[in-house]
Amino acid sequence: MTTTVGGPPGTGAGVPVRGASSLVEAVFRARELSIAGALALLVLGTYLANPRFLSGQGVRDLLLNASILVLLAVGQSAVVITRNIDLSVGSVVGLSAFACGRFVAGTDHGVLAVMLLGLAVGAVCGLVSGSLVGFGGVPALVVTLGMLYVIQGVDYWWAQGDQIGAAEVPDPVLRLGSVLGVPYLPLIALVVLAATASFLRDRVSGRELYAIGSNPEAALLAGIPVRRRVLAAYVFSGAVAGFAGALWLARFGTVVADNAHGWELTVVSAVVVGGVAITGGTGTVWGAALGALLLTTIGSVLVVLKVDAFWQGALTGALLLLAIGVDRVVDLRLTAALRKRSARHGNAV
Repeated sequence: MTTTVGGPPGTGAGVPVRGASSLVEAVFRARELSIAGALALLVLGTYLANPRFLSGQGVRDLLLNASILVLLAVGQSAVVITRNIDLSVGSVVGLSAFACGRFVAGTDHGVLAVMLLGLAVGAVCGLVSGSLVGFGGVPALVVTLGMLYVIQGVDYWWAQGDQIGAAEVPDPVLRLGSVLGVPYLPLIALVVLAATASFLRDRVSGRELYAIGSNPEAALLAGIPVRRRVLAAYVFSGAVAGFAGALWLARFGTVVADNAHGWELTVVSAVVVGGVAITGGTGTVWGAALGALLLTTIGSVLVVLKVDAFWQGALTGALLLLAIGVDRVVDLRLTAALRKRSARHGNAV
C-alpha cells in the first residue's frame, strides 16, 4: 500500500486520515480474529477426536513448543514491516544456543549471563545484516541468505560434530522454573510480545517502521532516518533470535550445531499467515504470534492424529499461499475503499 495511514502519528491531519486509519485497523483486527477462530476450531476438533490433547500436560507442551517460534515471529515482524526479510534467524538460534552451551558447560555461570550472551550473539548477527541492507543497499534476501550459510558454516566448524548434553549445563539454567505453576517460556514470550506491540503502536520510531514499509521513498522525504530504522529492526530481530537460542538451551538442555535448522521459513510463514504483509507496511505482532501458535498447533494435531509429518510442510505451504492471496485481495479492496473515502472528502490518497 502506498497510503500514509501506516505512517507515524502526525503525518497527516483531518478526518480522512483518521477514518482511513480506523478502516485499516478494523481490517487487520478482523484478520487476527479469523486466525484465532480457526485456531479454536482446530483445537476443538482435535479435542473431540482425542480428549487427551487438552490435558494439562498437552496444553503445557503446546505452549512450550510455540513459545520460541512466537519469539522469532515477533522479531521477524519488525523486519518484514519495513519491507525486508531475515532468513538467518534459524541459524542465529543454533549459533546462540551452542555458544551459550559452550559458555556454561562444566561451569557455575548464572542464568543472567547466559541470557545476556544470547542477546549479544544475536545482536551482532543482526548488526551485520542490518548494516549491509540499511547502509549498503544490498537486497535483504541476498544478505540474509548469505548470513544463513555463513553462520551455519561457523557453527559447524566450531562444533566439529560435538554436542553439549544436559549433564554439562548448570542446574540453575536448566531449572529456570515456573511462575505460579505456569511454564516460564510462554510468560517470557508474552512479555516480549506485549512490549514490542506497545512500542510499534505507541512510539513514533515504531510507527516509522510502518511508514518505511508502506513507502520507503516517501518516508525518506518525510525526514525519517530510514537506514537507521532498518538497521535497528535487524538488530532487534537478531537479538530476539539470540535470546531464543539461550532459551532453547534452557528448554532442551542438549544442543548441537544445527539446532533450529530450517526454522527461518517456518518463521516467515507464521508472520505472513498472521497478517504481516510480505510487502511491508501492515500487520501486527499479535497476528504474527497467532500465526506461530496456529502452525505449532497444526504440527501437534498431526502428531496426535498420527498423520504423516510430510503433511505439516504441505499444510504450512498451503497456508502461506492462502495468506499471500488474501493479503493481495485485501490490499486491492482496501486501497479502493480508501480512495473512495478520500474522494468524498475532496482529497487524493
